Formats: sequence, structure tokens, C-alpha cells
Amino acid sequence: MRTVRPCELPPAALLGRYVGGPNFTDCYACDVAGVVPQAAYVEAFYTTPLFRLERTLLARFAGRAASDADARRLALGSAPSFSAWRVEQRCGDQLLLADMTGRTRSWLMTAPGPAGGTRLYFGSAVLPTTDRASGRPTMGGVFHALLGFHRLYSRLLLGAARSRLERGTPGTSSDAA
Repeated sequence: MRTVRPCELPPAALLGRYVGGPNFTDCYACDVAGVVPQAAYVEAFYTTPLFRLERTLLARFAGRAASDADARRLALGSAPSFSAWRVEQRCGDQLLLADMTGRTRSWLMTAPGPAGGTRLYFGSAVLPTTDRASGRPTMGGVFHALLGFHRLYSRLLLGAARSRLERGTPGTSSDAA
């Protein structure tokens, strides 16, 4: 599974509590050679050039700045939040973050890979809002308009983290915003 592919959530996934009902959940996975600790994966994910771009946009438009050092603290478990997210739950091989609105979740997990390496997982959950007219849960037009972009972006983020780990550079000495 060198390429990033959509897959089912593993049975013990912290993101699993959001599966079903009106919620949207997804999961992507890929494999890397060797043993990758969860902290190295989290740091690599949030310090890729692609995610740094997202961090820059969040700093500029939402006032939620974060640095590589902040990503390292999140990875090591010493930060309760990171940019626009707060830690909802973590365990040895997983991290579940909730965004500042409480509507979306981001989830990272490492697991032994089938060929002796490490399987990297990345998933998201989006919770509906309540339609004012009907009182029913709705995902809304913006969600549907951005779903294709979300799927592509999720694959690109996970692929960038995999590449960073394969190069052996989970973080950098720089402290880019």
C-alpha cells in the first residue's frame, strides 16, 4: 500500500465514535518501511510544507498561528491544542483533534503494517448542523461543494507525511509558521 488509499476505520479507532448517523467520516492509509512512532508521525504530518501552508492560512485568516515547535509539543503530548484544534483524545498510537468550531475532527494513527513496516492512518469527521427551517441535521452546501477537494487534500497530506518520514525528517530545525 505504497499509495494513499481510502479504507475502513480500524476497529479501535478513536474516530469510530463519529461513524454513522448524519456524520461524515473518512479514512485513508498508506504503509512505510520500518517502525514509525506515533509522535514522529504526528510531527511529520503537521510540519510538511503542505500543512505549513494551511497553518499560514489559519494564522492569517483565523488568528490561529502555530509553529513547528508547537507541532513537536503536540506530537510529544505536551500541548492541549495546536493552531485551530484542541486535543479531544489521545492514546499511545492515536491522536484525535477537534477544530475550534467543534464541527470537524482530524485523526492520526499508527499501526503495524502487514509487511513489517508501519501503516499510517489519517481520517476526518464532519458533524452536521441543524437546518433552521426543518430542524433536521444537514451537512450544508459548502460541505458538498468542498468534498472533492477534501478527499484530494487528505490524500496529499498523508502522502506528504509519508514522504517526510521516508526521508527521515519528521521535523526540522526551523520554526516556520
